[in-house]
Amino acid sequence: MAIRMSLIIQSKQLLRRSSLTINRKTSTGADVPKGHFAVYVGEGEKKHYVIPISYLNQPSFQDLLSQAKEEYGFDHPMDGLTIPCREDIFNNLTCQLSRI
Repeated sequence: MAIRMSLIIQSKQLLRRSSLTINRKTSTGADVPKGHFAVYVGEGEKKHYVIPISYLNQPSFQDLLSQAKEEYGFDHPMDGLTIPCREDIFNNLTCQLSRI
């Protein structure tokens, strides 16, 4: 539980820094609505997604954050969080989380 809370806190800090730096716009020029954040997903070319911050509280999403931390640390070259997983898996997860 402490590890999950640590990931949430670190992720929120990253998102706060990112939103201040990028002034609520991503590298694609799209606005990121309040209460959401940008992520990049994919194994090769990364696809841009804007998802609700509420997903940070979900254990399945926290597992993805753990993978992202192991893969990239918290220093991401893009304007959002980069998640190392296939798009189809990410889409399935976000569909499940949107029903909660």
